[in-house]
Amino acid sequence: MNKITILWVDDEIDLLKPHIIFLQGKNYDVITSKSGQEALDELTRSRVDIVFLDENMPGISGLETLSEIKRMNSSLPVVMITKSEEEFIMEEAIGSKIADYLIKPVNPNQILLSLKKNLDHSRLVSEKTTSNYQQEFRKIAMDLTMANSYDTWDELYKRLIYWELQLEGIEDTGMFEILESQKVEANNLFGKFVENNYEDWFTDVTAPVMSHTLFKEWIEPELKGGPTLLVVVDNLRYDQWLAFEPHLASFYKKTKEDSYLSILPTATQYARNAIFSGLTPLDMEKKYPEWWKNDTDEGGKNLFEDKFLESQLKRLGLDLKWEYHKITSLRQGKNLSQNFKAQKDNDLTVIVYNFVDMLSHSKTEMEVIKELASNDKAYRSLTQSWFKNSPLLEIIQQAQAMGMKLIITTDHGTINVKHPSKVIGDKDTSTNLRYKTGRSLTYEEKDVVAAKDPKSMHLPSINMSSSYIFAKNDLFFAYPNNYNHYVGYYRNSYQHGGVSLEEMIIPFVVLEPK
Repeated sequence: MNKITILWVDDEIDLLKPHIIFLQGKNYDVITSKSGQEALDELTRSRVDIVFLDENMPGISGLETLSEIKRMNSSLPVVMITKSEEEFIMEEAIGSKIADYLIKPVNPNQILLSLKKNLDHSRLVSEKTTSNYQQEFRKIAMDLTMANSYDTWDELYKRLIYWELQLEGIEDTGMFEILESQKVEANNLFGKFVENNYEDWFTDVTAPVMSHTLFKEWIEPELKGGPTLLVVVDNLRYDQWLAFEPHLASFYKKTKEDSYLSILPTATQYARNAIFSGLTPLDMEKKYPEWWKNDTDEGGKNLFEDKFLESQLKRLGLDLKWEYHKITSLRQGKNLSQNFKAQKDNDLTVIVYNFVDMLSHSKTEMEVIKELASNDKAYRSLTQSWFKNSPLLEIIQQAQAMGMKLIITTDHGTINVKHPSKVIGDKDTSTNLRYKTGRSLTYEEKDVVAAKDPKSMHLPSINMSSSYIFAKNDLFFAYPNNYNHYVGYYRNSYQHGGVSLEEMIIPFVVLEPK
């Protein structure tokens, strides 16, 4: 490992000999300069890791030298050392992005601490994070085998996401691979848990809040506290919500953060229609056949969300002034942002925002998006970048100024699919990669949660002998014909409709304006 090289710039450098000997004893190389100009010349010929810079020197001042160093190499850390505690000097130095600020006389331990903080910080954080996760790994592994309730799975999923976010910032790729394997194991066990319990949740009073009960259980109680903006971001995972959250901190304070369970299939036409109707897909088909469309029906499957919402509000006896907006393009988003003041007299304003869903589909179809969202870390980063520059954030800022409560949620999440599972069906079988419905489906039983009687899962039947299958973990369905091309095209794309923690355990957040 190369020694760390320090450039120490001070016109009284000879008086600092004991400090330099101390640092050399700690295995640092120290180059010295007696003036700003001498230091700048040294930087043109030597590789330096950090600069200690005296502020008060004859000739070029410390602040002037700092400015030149940053022009030469903006990422080189510079620690300013000064006798003066005058505020303007500190502000000038901090404004020039110094790494640290020390007041003379400095002792060797202060110097050592500054070096550790600026040069060893990432290594120390990495080692501590790795050590902590190694301890947590064993506990999570044990808890996974014992998880037998939705609340336990909710908590375990959030712990896995926490460690994913911690580990993605460190250099230990081996540890990250261990976490990925633990997520796979978690999804295997979660698939079995869903398989054993899903049907019972439709009648069990202790069932988790699900898509069709979300409005009545969690949204309706919030509507009594004044005007509310409900934002349903299509396809928003819990980790993506965590990436969005810091951008709201200036405007809103969080009063509730929870997760609810998306119904199966974890697909927009089922899950989002269920939110707005307050009904299961089977009940939607029975009560509102004019608004419900099955997979094989022609036309859009989510064209009547406002109608479903209107019927639910009436059923709940809620006499509200409300509006519904669906945003599927940048132009629509900007238009709503520019005219958002028109919502000021509403009790409830509902916005369905489709960007994240479109992004996941683009990830499959566009090479450039495949590059930009090659894994979950990049996918989070891309959605965060969109959100902080989006009309949606502008709308939320306006809502805060208008005193609106804010609810952010989604209809389902998404998962990066890695492995194909062969399925055979007739020409009327649905096309989704994470679930299939149709007659005479042939499939690998270990790979799926199956509903041979759709009514048991409160799903409509396309015909008398229809069944549903839902892919577990990170699998996607592929037909035997043209198999290799199909698999190559869809592998490592983001899909939804199946059974996974990422698709089913999804965020519900309530925020009050600051």
